Amino acid sequence: MQTGRSSSQGEGDSTGNFRLHMVTWNVGTAEPPSDVTSLLQLDSQDAVDLYVIGLQEVTATPLRFISDLAYDDSWSHAFMATLAPMGYVKVSSIRMQGLLLLLFSKLAHVPFIRDIQTTYTRTGIFGYWGNKGAVSVRLSFYGHMLCFLNCHLAAHMQYATQRVDEFEYILDTQDFHMHNTPHVLDHRVVFWFGDLNFRIADHGMHFLRSAINSNRLNLLWDRDQLTMMKKKEAFLQEFEEGPLSFKPTYKFDRGTENYDTRAQKTWLGFNGKKRKPAWTDRILWRVKPEAPPPEQSETKLQDQGHDSLLKVSQDTYTCDMNYGVSDHKPVIATFRLELQKKCETPLVRVCAEEEWSADRDVIVAYSILEPFPSSTWDWIGLYKVGFKSAKDYVTYTWVKDDEISSSDELIKVYMSKEEIPLLGGEYILCYYSSNMQSIVGISDPFQVQESKAAIEQGLVPENINGLDKFTAN
Repeated sequence: MQTGRSSSQGEGDSTGNFRLHMVTWNVGTAEPPSDVTSLLQLDSQDAVDLYVIGLQEVTATPLRFISDLAYDDSWSHAFMATLAPMGYVKVSSIRMQGLLLLLFSKLAHVPFIRDIQTTYTRTGIFGYWGNKGAVSVRLSFYGHMLCFLNCHLAAHMQYATQRVDEFEYILDTQDFHMHNTPHVLDHRVVFWFGDLNFRIADHGMHFLRSAINSNRLNLLWDRDQLTMMKKKEAFLQEFEEGPLSFKPTYKFDRGTENYDTRAQKTWLGFNGKKRKPAWTDRILWRVKPEAPPPEQSETKLQDQGHDSLLKVSQDTYTCDMNYGVSDHKPVIATFRLELQKKCETPLVRVCAEEEWSADRDVIVAYSILEPFPSSTWDWIGLYKVGFKSAKDYVTYTWVKDDEISSSDELIKVYMSKEEIPLLGGEYILCYYSSNMQSIVGISDPFQVQESKAAIEQGLVPENINGLDKFTAN
């Protein structure tokens, strides 16, 4: 079991350097490709600490959407199936019709991702339909407040001002039940991304394609609508973006790298204009400006100085042309987060007592290391090593209802033998806080032994715990 620090950190150093990998992709109602390795850059030598994936236009027919509410949608399943075997856990997600936001973390960091909250804003038809709008996840990462905002804004060339108005409306209306960060812009770092739908103004199709084919993308930058709107709107200027050194990511013929070659049909049946290439898919970020009011006390100023020990730098900003299931290409950005960790101890220490098997009831022991808002709805789950999300437990026990003993230092609860896997294997225990919507304590991996019942039923040979490890027919 790793400690809660990035691999790039030195022992005993409370400063962490973490790598964040972000993806935004309008998937155009398509099903996920068979392999997302390239999208997640899993072959990279640099280990990723957090994955944040924002999708737009995920299939949201009424029947499909209801099914996805009960079960993980196909896109979530594809990312979880790829990342879980590599030690990543889905710590949060939110879905609003076609908008989907997923956040994965290395297991070592999970107990230090706290106070997770999600929300959404509809900006579609009269503000009631969720085909456009935003979904967001906010959290505390080693004590620093981060917010991830996945947007799908109004389409078409002429609505640049409306897109800005929609974004401002989203910022004004999204709120969280947190006294220190009730709004999006209160967070230390905000990542704003999605299909923002800003187009390239003025230039004709021939000029656009000539500039793209000759790789003179700089000729298009000053007419990018988002760049133009940032010059007019002060609140947009607080958001940073890397250079647009990759090709426009919209609009492609599906399955190809060819920009829209098929004319769009109008309502009257005549051939309409082809869609111009544009950088509709973007990833930006904002670090909260440091401007404490002069009446703040010295103590508060010191606290803010501690909070300011967070640096954000972008390593890459590009698109992946290999994927053709949609008429958009996915955009990828990687960041380095350098921060002073405000917490290095998990809130709860949890462990399995004695030997575990399905032959008898077993004991879970835990202790509270730091005060937190516990609840009667808190529970401890048993997870197979390599689990996908907090819901992916084998069984669980309520920390209050199933308590059997308690002292100032150690609390014990039981799990029924009927719930323990007969075949055994390698497992961990996780304490889940209902109030904080997150796992706040993780045990070391331990072995659940194969039960006598498994041997009696012929599920495993009698010497399974000896030298012979072959499974019986």
